[in-house]
Amino acid sequence: MTEQRQVQSVLWLDTPIGPMRAVADETHLLGLEFHDRRPEPEPFASSGLSAPLVRIEAELKAYFAGTGAEFHTPLKIEGNDLERKVWARLLDVPLGETCSYGDIARDTGAIESIRVVARYCGTNRFPVVIPCHRCIGSDGSLTGFGGGLWRKKWLLRHEGRMRPVGLFAEERQ
Repeated sequence: MTEQRQVQSVLWLDTPIGPMRAVADETHLLGLEFHDRRPEPEPFASSGLSAPLVRIEAELKAYFAGTGAEFHTPLKIEGNDLERKVWARLLDVPLGETCSYGDIARDTGAIESIRVVARYCGTNRFPVVIPCHRCIGSDGSLTGFGGGLWRKKWLLRHEGRMRPVGLFAEERQ
């Protein structure tokens, strides 16, 4: 029996917080990740851009330009039930606002598992799109972000400028 390999395409995006690599098949975004340097092209990638890559590129450009914050690119989300609940709850956190890991644990029925919720935030394969950067410590501290705390801080401040109310909004002169 031969294994059919799903055709994937890769797009490198230059962002204000470093390069991001987006991987998609013909119908869904499979992953999005930060890179501190751009590696050589992946040998499995096709040369053309799939529709999800074209769409996520436009959505991320609008986000980083401060002109849009909605993402409608179809995502291929894989994970157990609790992971999916955590990621769904993160999608409910409004632009420019935050929640704590404890809030998400309570809301997903995993109150005894705050560390598990934090781990699932860390395994989010779609940073920015599924806004795990909006999850902070219960004391208001910036904790845990796979892309680095400096990126988390940048994203929260950026969103504060996009929605000029809330904890991370910058004062206007």
